[in-house]
Amino acid sequence: MSTVPAPSTARPRRTTLGSAVLGMAVLVAVLWGLEALDQLSGNRLDPYGIEPRRLDSLDHVFLAPWLHGGWSHLVSNTVPFFGLGVLVALDGWRRFALTTMVVTVVSGAAVWFLSPPGAVTLGASGLVFGWLTYVLVRGFYARSGAQVAIGVVVFLVYGGLLWGVLPSEAGVSWQAHLGGAVGGLLAARLRRRRTSS
Repeated sequence: MSTVPAPSTARPRRTTLGSAVLGMAVLVAVLWGLEALDQLSGNRLDPYGIEPRRLDSLDHVFLAPWLHGGWSHLVSNTVPFFGLGVLVALDGWRRFALTTMVVTVVSGAAVWFLSPPGAVTLGASGLVFGWLTYVLVRGFYARSGAQVAIGVVVFLVYGGLLWGVLPSEAGVSWQAHLGGAVGGLLAARLRRRRTSS
């Protein structure tokens, strides 16, 4: 007969700031590398955006957040992608992966179901909105004063982005923003359940 260690009841390990910054720098490099490849190939990656209600576009839900419609589109997403990504990654890389997956699926589903026919949606803004709402509400679910304080500061810096969940400017996917925001709320709620169980 042999023995095995008891399952750990310890909380998931948090990520150090250095690790979070380095990890997000790598992901930003991936975004920029993909856009460089797209530009060099004559925008051949753009068709991998999400096309609403097309079954052959469903797998694009996982590709579209990493692709952009040009350098200005990528530049506008880079700083919030990096900053909010670091804040999410500080919860640990497992939680980061779970949060990112939930946000990606919910944002992609919102685009797939709600976008007008013929639109091709791509870009990281759905992730940005998801990470934003996750950071804003996780402190309430975790009952952590420090995380609530971080959420307040983040709201003061990025709160204006939340208007992006409403239909406004042509060519901007409010569907991705709204879906991302809902995904961030769901991910924060899942975080609470996993922490309390």
